Amino acid sequence: MATTPTRLSKPARREQLLDTAVAIVRAQGADGLTLVTLAEQAGVSRPIAYDHFGTRPGLLLALHRRLDERHRAAITRALRDAAPGAGEVARVISAAYFACATDMPELNAVSAALKGNPEMEAIQHGLTDSYAELMATALLPYSGLAPRALRLRCVGVLGAAEAIAAELNRGRATDREAVTALTDLIVGGLDAGAERDEGPASSSGGGGE
Repeated sequence: MATTPTRLSKPARREQLLDTAVAIVRAQGADGLTLVTLAEQAGVSRPIAYDHFGTRPGLLLALHRRLDERHRAAITRALRDAAPGAGEVARVISAAYFACATDMPELNAVSAALKGNPEMEAIQHGLTDSYAELMATALLPYSGLAPRALRLRCVGVLGAAEAIAAELNRGRATDREAVTALTDLIVGGLDAGAERDEGPASSSGGGGE
């Protein structure tokens, strides 16, 4: 017996379509995701898929935003429950980052599919800013660095995190190794900054004797 498709509100339908898109990318890679395959897998007409996303790049961008929001929400929740201390906050950031990298491999696949897209480039800049601010805010109580300097270090750490995540996804590092490496980079950056700030004062004091 045929069943009548459930009528959803437009926001609910969009969420259903994005859930289906995630499943397609996980099973077939980003190359398998088109508006046509999305409509078929979601059990809706093609015009519905086109009405929500317009084009394949539009679909990929919407999916990327959705996955990234989940990524940031997971890190924010983890930080909320973190014990105080630079080392613990750095470890929580690292563990949450790589948990998302392994739990949501679709994010990297969608990012790769959007390479060269001008809108995606602007989004990536915005995401880097957002992640850096999130990290810097969490680490600021444990750092003697000025907020601007701390944020810049966080930008650099994010580049390292992406590279380590690639190694992790290729099976060239374990979860524990990845978390330890990123934690050490975060804490080491804070320590290096403090030592450098103290260094000139010590040198000038010795030279005045």
